[in-house]
Amino acid sequence: MQQLQQFLPFILMFVVIYFFMIRPQQKRAKDEKQFEANLKVGDRIITKSGLHGKVSELAETTVVIETMSGKLKMERSAISMEMSTALNKK
Repeated sequence: MQQLQQFLPFILMFVVIYFFMIRPQQKRAKDEKQFEANLKVGDRIITKSGLHGKVSELAETTVVIETMSGKLKMERSAISMEMSTALNKK
């Protein structure tokens, strides 16, 4: 019983860290994977580096986007979920 009381603060600290840091990060990663999987030709997107464009071709892990200066091929993971959804809400 004495040992349980001694380790209880550490256990509670781990539970708090899990629910406020680890779990939201896992949910965000899952949402980003879902966003990447749901991309389709014609979607307007913004990359994490700030490039604006429209999806013109899709491959398994890459995407070709059409910008004002031409077409660019990049990884799907380079597309920003937050900025792209904000752009499409306008």
